[in-house]
Amino acid sequence: QVQLVESGGGLVQAGGSLRLSCAASGRGFSRAAMGWFRQAPGKERDFVAAITWNWSGDRTYYADSVKGRFAISRGNAENTVYLQMNSLKPEDTAVYSCALRYGDISTRAGEYGYWGQGTQVTVSS
Repeated sequence: QVQLVESGGGLVQAGGSLRLSCAASGRGFSRAAMGWFRQAPGKERDFVAAITWNWSGDRTYYADSVKGRFAISRGNAENTVYLQMNSLKPEDTAVYSCALRYGDISTRAGEYGYWGQGTQVTVSS
């Protein structure tokens, strides 16, 4: 069974930065993709960013709303993924969750089979 644990959320002023971490444990992760999603109160869960990896390197994909501000990356161990969030805006306020699927990157939450508990990110104006 796969378990995902997020950390790094908090309160930050607009224009500030936060880094979220997601540590996965359980099965092997050699053919997996990990993604970050967010959900604001009263809104649907939205895709933020995802990463996958193979022998040739990492491949990433971002939602248009975060391109140029957020960066997803992996740690030295393939089971840890980070989301560096810069130039944060109040509209980035949400619960951020990491997710894992076996297969290629997907922007659809329903295609991820494993989820973390979520971490709150609040950006004040």
